[in-house]
Amino acid sequence: MTVNQDSWKVRKNNTVSEYCRRTPRSKSMYEEARKFMPGGDTRSVTYFPPYPVFMESAGGCYMKDIDGHVYLDLLSNYTAMVHGHAHPQIVEAVHQQFKKGNSYGAPCEIQTQLARHLTERVPSIQHVRFCNSGNEATMNAIRVAKAFTGRQKLIKMEGGYHGSHDAALVSVAPLLEESGPEEAPYSVASTNGLFQGVVDDVVVVPFNNIEATGRIFDRHAKDLAAVIIEPIMGAGGMIPADRKYLQFLREITRSCGALLIFDEVVSFRLSYGGAQELYELKPDLTTLGKIIGGGFPIGAFGGRADIMALFDPSKGRVSHSGTFNGNSATMAGGLMSLHLLTRDEIARINGLGERLRDALRNVFAGLGIEMQVTGMGSVLQVHFTRNPVHDYRGTVSSRSEYSSWLHLSLLNLGMFTAGRGMVCISTAMGEKQVAEAIQGFKAAAEQLQS
Repeated sequence: MTVNQDSWKVRKNNTVSEYCRRTPRSKSMYEEARKFMPGGDTRSVTYFPPYPVFMESAGGCYMKDIDGHVYLDLLSNYTAMVHGHAHPQIVEAVHQQFKKGNSYGAPCEIQTQLARHLTERVPSIQHVRFCNSGNEATMNAIRVAKAFTGRQKLIKMEGGYHGSHDAALVSVAPLLEESGPEEAPYSVASTNGLFQGVVDDVVVVPFNNIEATGRIFDRHAKDLAAVIIEPIMGAGGMIPADRKYLQFLREITRSCGALLIFDEVVSFRLSYGGAQELYELKPDLTTLGKIIGGGFPIGAFGGRADIMALFDPSKGRVSHSGTFNGNSATMAGGLMSLHLLTRDEIARINGLGERLRDALRNVFAGLGIEMQVTGMGSVLQVHFTRNPVHDYRGTVSSRSEYSSWLHLSLLNLGMFTAGRGMVCISTAMGEKQVAEAIQGFKAAAEQLQS
């Protein structure tokens, strides 16, 4: 589809004007918040121009902003709220635990209950430890991999996101002119302030490219501690890994004594035992977060018992602590969240996601709009490009200005999505909400096409 640039600017300005008209209290609150927090919030990803909408309350799969508008929540806090907001059974479980106190500075029984549930649910996790975010989980998994192997280098995927610690913030969304050859990407710092030595130890490979990854791997195999990968690349575009690619990574890491880390902070929702169950592979270490906390801050990392034994404080090999690690309220919410996330519920929301993905393809194709919809099961992302999207560089040709416009247009229509076009399904949703989402996307796409 070719869009007349003059008419596009008019439509874009009209969409922004309508957003500002609808959200005057959010604008005022944004200006007030900026007096005390840089950017008006404490989380970079929530910002979008001209200013983010401020929420007042939420229940189920709907949220209400401070101007009184209600939104169908198609983001679920970036996949974390798998059961929607304020699920009554989770609220009750946490309430009952809070009455007993929350943070003791000592172990508590419910930690063992959640740990047992995870080890029973994910066969590759023999032992597990809790932290307070997926960011902390990947940081500790990488650390123990280096300690266990005695090696320094880490391989990660170009476009892969594993949190905000130094080793994770390499080549997350690099500019193509700084990224080097497609089959031999450079390691590019994704923010200022990283230790250069860390950047030098992170080796970047192209996602889903066996031949190029193999060549790079061979050059670093002797000093390689681990390969970390999201089975579904989340922030990089909701791109599923090819089965053969993951099998290849399992084989080459095993052959040279490096560890394979699956970052399942996002993908764990796709199957009862996570994406590794779908792919029928066992990594050495797994990192978790988001849905395993019932809406509270959480992270977890676990895997083979011999690797995780390094965290045993009686041996003192690898240190791991945190004031709120394993706090009882989070454990109670997480345990209830996982009990509610049955195989049947996972299959149901995966089916809703597949239906939405197919419908969006048909809607955009019917309007002559060039786009791709990536994802798997209950997660998906829209890309405004005619090119197939199999890796990070496949997303670069997507028209980001259209994605930003679509985001604002959907907000005006009562749909809350990620600015980059990401959508996910929660168990609070059903056929009615999927139909509502389809109609919202269709209305927005018609504005773009007209």
